[in-house]
Parts: sequence; C-alpha cells; structure tokens
Amino acid sequence: MATRITLIHGDITVQKVDAIVNAANHTLMGGGGVDGAIHRASGLRLREACRPLGRCETGAAKLTEGFDLPARFVIHTVGPIWRGGDRDEPRLLASCYHSSLQLAVDHGIRTVAFPSISTGAYRFPLSRAVAIAVEAVQAFLADGPPLEEVRFVCFRPGDAEAYYEEFQRRDIPFGEPD
Repeated sequence: MATRITLIHGDITVQKVDAIVNAANHTLMGGGGVDGAIHRASGLRLREACRPLGRCETGAAKLTEGFDLPARFVIHTVGPIWRGGDRDEPRLLASCYHSSLQLAVDHGIRTVAFPSISTGAYRFPLSRAVAIAVEAVQAFLADGPPLEEVRFVCFRPGDAEAYYEEFQRRDIPFGEPD
C-alpha cells in the first residue's frame, strides 16, 4: 500500500493522527511557535516526559506520549537555525524528516503530521525548507515503509501555498485528510 501524502492549512495540535512532530528546541522543554503550542495543548505531563530524554541534537528525533493531544505520540525534532546555508542546514533539515519518520516506523506509528520545521523563529527560507521537506519525505517513502499517511500541516496560509506549489512542481498526488 502506498503512503498517502496530505496537506492542510490548520492547527497541528488538533490533528487526529498517531503522532505529530514537534519543531522543538534542544532542551525539549517547550518554547515558542509550534513547540509552545504543542506543550500547552498536551498539558504539563509532556514537559515531565521530556525531562529524562535530555538534550536533542539538531536533526535527531525523540518520542513521548501525546498526553492531552488527540495524537497518541509526539515526535520531537530539532531543526537547524538558518545561518546562510553554509553550515550544513539543508542536510540537518532533511535529517529531521528522516529521523522522525524512522522513529515512527520503529514504534509502529502509521500516521504522522509534520509542521513546517525551521521556517519560523529559526528563519530557514520557506521555499528551500519546503523543497527539502518534500524531497526528504519522498526519499524515505521510496523504500515502502509501513506508513499510511504523512500529513503536512501548515498554520500560516503562505506555508500551505508553498507546499501546494512544491507538490504541483513535483507532480505529487496528494489530498485532504479523511
């Protein structure tokens, strides 16, 4: 069965999937943007679950329960801060997607929702980040992992438009979630 790729403009904290991906910081203790929204929506137990995980390196991923979220799990990944593109930022961003998807497969997770990693406070240029995200997901899915759906959830309308344009450019069939 081929993995379905979906795209929505919405709030990642309300997605009814097995796991949502958190664009976290190194401490995993919460922050602003997506990270703060996920921590607020999941309740205080998420912070306590993150504490023993320790530091998460850029491009890596760690797993916790979702607690008060509709998603059963949260996959925390730390995206690169954009510093001009010559400090391995593209490879590290691709690693966020690969590490998150591999962690999902390793834990029997079948549906995963991603935010637009590193394009907010970390200032990764949106069009480059979207191209890297879509390419990384396509490369991972080429091996036929047991995933049912990979969902891109864009809070800002401009992000959703950038993903839509990238899907069109690559002739990727995608749809709305069921």
